[in-house]
Amino acid sequence: MKQTLIKVGLVTAITAALAGCATPEWSGSKSTTTTAAADSDQSALIADQQTRINSLEAELNAKDSALRTTESQLAAKQSTAASATSDLFPPNAEPGHCYARVLIPATWGSTTETVLVREASERVEVIPARYETVTERVTVKEASTRLETIPARYETRTERVMVRPESSRIEEVPATYKTMSEQIMVAPARTEWKRGPASSFGASVVQTSTTDTGEVMCLVEIPAQYKTVTRKVVDTPATTREITIPAEYKTIEKTVMVSPATTREITIPAEYDTIQVQKIVTPAQERRIAIPAEYSEVNKRTQIGTDKMEWREVLCQVNMTAGNIRTIQNALREKGYNPGPIDGVLGDQTLKSANQYAKASGLPYGSNYIAIETAEKLGVRL
Repeated sequence: MKQTLIKVGLVTAITAALAGCATPEWSGSKSTTTTAAADSDQSALIADQQTRINSLEAELNAKDSALRTTESQLAAKQSTAASATSDLFPPNAEPGHCYARVLIPATWGSTTETVLVREASERVEVIPARYETVTERVTVKEASTRLETIPARYETRTERVMVRPESSRIEEVPATYKTMSEQIMVAPARTEWKRGPASSFGASVVQTSTTDTGEVMCLVEIPAQYKTVTRKVVDTPATTREITIPAEYKTIEKTVMVSPATTREITIPAEYDTIQVQKIVTPAQERRIAIPAEYSEVNKRTQIGTDKMEWREVLCQVNMTAGNIRTIQNALREKGYNPGPIDGVLGDQTLKSANQYAKASGLPYGSNYIAIETAEKLGVRL
């Protein structure tokens, strides 16, 4: 409602502002150019005002959303506070009784459901074939032919056989040599200056000369020096000659085929026998028998209610006597629980066993209390 009023106010204010901006110059008496400029300014002003309107509307929507969220949170807090206030005290409490918030276990129920155990099927029953024994003459061995071999005929003959054919052999004729003597120049002829008078050298003096000291020098001619050398030279070179080797023969005895081996075809007749055989009279058959589906009834445990906390009457100092505690302890021990010593004192072991029994029996239970329902189930009369 508030948002609608604010929107109406904004539109009214903007309309008034736009109306106040109008001037007599908009009349048709002005020129076309002036009118176009005025229309352009007016459009810009309208667009600016529209943008401002959109901005204000967005801001208003955001504030409205925040306000609604705040209201929802406040309502939730008030509801939680009211609920917490109602859970602080047990409803319809009576004087002289003790109460505590205990856990009420979930309740379970049993339903019966039909389930399919085995689907429908069919059984195939085979009816065997029927046979009878008859006598038949059967072929044991088919007719055939056999080839009989007539061996070849041989005889022994004498024949001269060439063992090795005629051939030739190349024989080498060695070369012959002779000895020849020849003079070989060891040193060539030369001239040499030697000291001494020309008479000491004989006719071999070519020239004489006297030195400044009066010594006589002779240019002596020294003849060439030769040496006789003996060497062996080829008289006739090595050659070859061909020697003919005559053929070799040997007389042998040889088996010669006079007539070759041949064959002849011999017909073998078929063999028969009389035997007992089984012949089919009626062939095997099959018969299909339908087997219906099988169903079974199954009990299913379904949860009806969930765990919850409720105010329930519990044992306390008013009704928790030593006799009542002993009764609870004896009952727990008879049911297979371990409550500790039977001493009439509500110890930790007794409280633990009582809560185990209550939980297994679907009775209310708490961490520090024994509910009246559990105590009564264990034989306590209050």
